[in-house]
Amino acid sequence: MVSAGSANRNSLVTCRLRRVDTDLITIDAIREAAVRAAPVALETPLLPGHTFARMTGSDIWLKAENLQRTGSFKVRGAMNALSLLDDAQREAGVVAASAGNHAQGVALAASTLGIDATVFMPEAAPLPKVTATRSYGAEVVLGGAGLGDAVDAAMRYREESGAHFVHPYDDRDILTGQAGLGLELIDQMPEPGAVVIPVGGGGLCAGSAAAIKRLHPDTVVIGVEAAAAATYVASRAAGEPTPVEPRFTLADGIAVSRPSELVFAHLEAFVDDIVTVDDDEMTSAVALLLERAKFLVEPSGAAGLAALFAGLVPDVEGPTVVVLSGGNVDLLLIDRVIRKGLHAAGRFGSFRVLVPDVPGQLARIASAVAEIGANVVQVEHRREGSGLPFGTTQISFAVETRDEQQLDEIVAAMKEIDVSGAT
Repeated sequence: MVSAGSANRNSLVTCRLRRVDTDLITIDAIREAAVRAAPVALETPLLPGHTFARMTGSDIWLKAENLQRTGSFKVRGAMNALSLLDDAQREAGVVAASAGNHAQGVALAASTLGIDATVFMPEAAPLPKVTATRSYGAEVVLGGAGLGDAVDAAMRYREESGAHFVHPYDDRDILTGQAGLGLELIDQMPEPGAVVIPVGGGGLCAGSAAAIKRLHPDTVVIGVEAAAAATYVASRAAGEPTPVEPRFTLADGIAVSRPSELVFAHLEAFVDDIVTVDDDEMTSAVALLLERAKFLVEPSGAAGLAALFAGLVPDVEGPTVVVLSGGNVDLLLIDRVIRKGLHAAGRFGSFRVLVPDVPGQLARIASAVAEIGANVVQVEHRREGSGLPFGTTQISFAVETRDEQQLDEIVAAMKEIDVSGAT
């Protein structure tokens, strides 16, 4: 496996089983929750990652929760939580807030149980997630810049309507239901060496880690946050739940800025380390999963694989399982996501070259790229415009490449052609 080494920006620590008390969820409660979720939740496959095993030299497996109903793990927790509502709560209906995946889980669970559901989603929530949530029968209300605004709006709606609020992660019943993934994983592979799980609100990682550690304490559990919203990394550093100011990230599914005391307690008790990955690393993983595993996974769902290839997962004895937590990605964005991932992996590059305004320059560039073995996919030829020296032409082009070495060869070739001295 890729060694953590100096690339590990969060310094892996030993097992942090510091808090095991009666406030933490039990394995019996997790098993009961899995039974409640069973009418809706699928048993998702645990598949060998042959390509990634060859690339890392280790035994890699993929827990394909992207193939779950509604496209993510969220339905596990939602079905458990809604099944436990009493008659009065069911009559009043439920309200939730989500960037998309929790929304779909709540909507499907509510429709299955005959409960009215209203879901508040940020204005920028991906359209396919909004459409899917409505298709499951929920009323969707859009508003606010982020998940925090949607939560605030949902809480106001709860006060006005009396509906039961279903929090996306700060809820014991949600946490216990999501823990069913860890229970299922251990049923499929009784002794994993390590399990790598994305962290947003943290319910999936915290709950699954509780199941895994209670059944196989020697398994190393690694949580992975988006660097742009690393709330639990900040919380661990502070020793208490600590909000962060999130930056923009493509990983909207794990862009959570407000930690939960409940989740934090479980992460502290059962998760060995929490590391971070950036958008380039996640989009590279998305492209790799699509190309080599034939899995369509959203950036947040690919965070675990991104951590593996960033050298943030330790060497262990036994298989390493990477949880692919969701596959709800907007098809209008997938081309941009894949292109960004290919660029980060050295598989795609864009160039601007300034050449003399004489015949044959475009052919000269094309020939140089062809000799290196790359493929030109886009060309723009500009002879006039502000900033262009008289007698020159700017040629912009994009290429597909095999790897970073080939990209470096093109850079060197273009420096010899470019009359400005820069590419």
